[in-house]
Amino acid sequence: MPDFIRVNGRLHHYQFRAGTRGRAIVFANSLGTDLRIWDRVIGHLPVAVPVLAYDTSGHGLSQGGARSITEFAADLATLMEALEVEAALICGVSVGGMIAQALAAARPDLVAGLVLCNTGVRIGTAESWAARIGTLEAGGLEPMADEIMRRWFSDRFRRDEPALAGGCRMMLTRTPLAGYRAVCAAIRDADLTGGAGQITCPTLCISGSDDLATPPGVVEAMAALIPGARTICYDGGGHLPCVETPARLAGDIIGHMEHLR
Repeated sequence: MPDFIRVNGRLHHYQFRAGTRGRAIVFANSLGTDLRIWDRVIGHLPVAVPVLAYDTSGHGLSQGGARSITEFAADLATLMEALEVEAALICGVSVGGMIAQALAAARPDLVAGLVLCNTGVRIGTAESWAARIGTLEAGGLEPMADEIMRRWFSDRFRRDEPALAGGCRMMLTRTPLAGYRAVCAAIRDADLTGGAGQITCPTLCISGSDDLATPPGVVEAMAALIPGARTICYDGGGHLPCVETPARLAGDIIGHMEHLR
């Protein structure tokens, strides 16, 4: 049976492994996905490490309602407090990385370190998000799904792993439309430039050379704003390293934990 908890008046779906030692790792998913994108990464982590993954508002099995990156970060803060998870390593991909940045700036007590995958202080433009919302409202997610797959995954991955890529496509197209639209609007309206300089915890920023959604330059520009941030670019990698290269990402997460105070 899935685990649910009421967060800021809305039911959220989560999975929590209490572990037996060490600092907790918290995972935040991307637009159009849910906590399952982290399964293979978690499978490569030591079983003793505490792990929390959850479906962001309006995605997976979580109720919608959040409307801004600030509200999404407040949901995560409330969830962590309810589960007594503090001073954790937060790993977020795409909008999950924006949520992680906002949480670190607003609640540094909850964040000991960050792994920011394929994200930025801004993603896309107001015009590009308006166009996506318009397409969504006209025909739903199915008409844009193939293009999103090209933005999410490298050509190599889509060729070599058609079943896994196809499963992610189904995850996307089954995302609640209201939840998807709300996150699109939140990303459209978000500019985390000011908060990036307030992040003081050790931060690792990961990009993919073949990422069409947040190219390496977007990630590098974010890293330049965060004091002391380190960067890694996955050669041949797409937008979701948690799906394409889970073992490598898990290794980099564990390596980054050694930098935490």
